[in-house]
Amino acid sequence: MTKALIVPGLDGSPAPHWQDWWARTDPNAMLLDMGDTGRPVREVWEATLAVHIMAHPDSILVGHSLGAVTIAHLLARWPGLRVRAALLVAPADPGTSDRTRGFGALPRERFDVPATLVASRNDPWMAFDHSRQLAAHWGADLHDIGHAGHVNAASGFGPWPAGKALRDDLLARTARPGVLRRLFGARPAPLSLPARRLA
Repeated sequence: MTKALIVPGLDGSPAPHWQDWWARTDPNAMLLDMGDTGRPVREVWEATLAVHIMAHPDSILVGHSLGAVTIAHLLARWPGLRVRAALLVAPADPGTSDRTRGFGALPRERFDVPATLVASRNDPWMAFDHSRQLAAHWGADLHDIGHAGHVNAASGFGPWPAGKALRDDLLARTARPGVLRRLFGARPAPLSLPARRLA
C-alpha cells in the first residue's frame, strides 16, 4: 500500500488537527517530525521531507499550510525524487508571518506529478484567487472547499474523511506510478477540470 507522508505546518499539527487524526487512524500514514515547527527553516524541512521520500519511494505527500509550501518547493527543486502524487491543503503565503518569510516566494514551476490543491474562500493565510493561480501554475486540480478558514482544528477540521477521499482519488488517478515519466522528464497534460466544492 502506498505510504502517505503527512507534512505539518507552522507549530505542528497536534490533536485534534486532521493531520494528527489521519496519522492515528491510517496504518499507511506517517506524520513527519520536522524538528522545531515553531521556528521552521526551509532547508531543514526540505531535507527532512526528501529523506523520508527516499526511505518510502512512490509515496503520496499530504501537506497542510507551511507543509504544503514545503512540498511545493521540493517538487519544484528536487524533480528526481520518486513521488506518486501530492495533496496540498490550504498552502500558506510565507510572506504572511515573520516566522515563515524564510521560505521565500512560492514556486511557479509545473509539478511533474499529479497534485490536488484544496483551497478555502476565507483562509487568512492565502486568498482564494492566489490559490487558484498557484493551482494553474503547478498543474494541480483545484478543490474549492468553501468557507473553511485555514482548514485546521481552529476551523473545525479534526476528523476529516473528505481529506482521505481526496487522497484516494489521487491514488486512483495514479494507479500505475509514473516512474518512467519522471525518469524521462515528460510532463502531464494540463488538467482542465473546474473547481469543485467539497463539504
